[in-house]
Amino acid sequence: MFFDPMYFVFALPALLLGLWAQSKVRRNFNRYSRVGNLRQLSGRKAAELILQSQGLYNVNVEEARGFLSDHYDPRAKVLRLSRDVYQGTSIAAVGIAAHEAGHAIQDQQGYAALALRSAVIPTAQIGSWLGPIMFILGLFISPALAWLGLGLFALTTVFTLITLPVEFNASRRAKELLVTQNILIPQELEGVNRVLDAAALTYVAAALQSISTLAYYAFLLTGFNRD
Repeated sequence: MFFDPMYFVFALPALLLGLWAQSKVRRNFNRYSRVGNLRQLSGRKAAELILQSQGLYNVNVEEARGFLSDHYDPRAKVLRLSRDVYQGTSIAAVGIAAHEAGHAIQDQQGYAALALRSAVIPTAQIGSWLGPIMFILGLFISPALAWLGLGLFALTTVFTLITLPVEFNASRRAKELLVTQNILIPQELEGVNRVLDAAALTYVAAALQSISTLAYYAFLLTGFNRD
């Protein structure tokens, strides 16, 4: 079953989309990381200006390790930006920093999808590794165990689906605030759109991949039951 060609029937489209999306992210980031913004603001400064405009003086902006490791930690109230984004003065750096600041604003305003995603994270993490193990064991031991594993893995799929509106909304907030707060001029938004839209596509690919894997598990389990 580990080399079942049928798996690729389910997973290949999402896998190809994911690879294309990742290459698109890197291509657009590399392109617009070489284009400076007119005000020469760093990603850190842009994020701070956006946070302050929304009264978020309790959210710190810190430099983080890794390439495009940018994220907002709602528990610590910290916005962590990778070195290229934190120090960079490019359109790409400012766009990504603004996107992460958008998550902090979501947190402040009690954005329902973000709260739901945060609540689902612990169970989704368990389901991502325990679900497949229980599913595989259940195929040979008990259909009930396999269905339970399938249900646990489904939590991962739910997480990826909830993530979509969270990310889309953060990007929309970022684009609006970059202009209204005079951080970028409207003409500079083309680069921001390309970078953030490419990043959003990776989340779409992740959701499709999780859905396709879940569908494959269900197909495999019902096939075993018929046998």
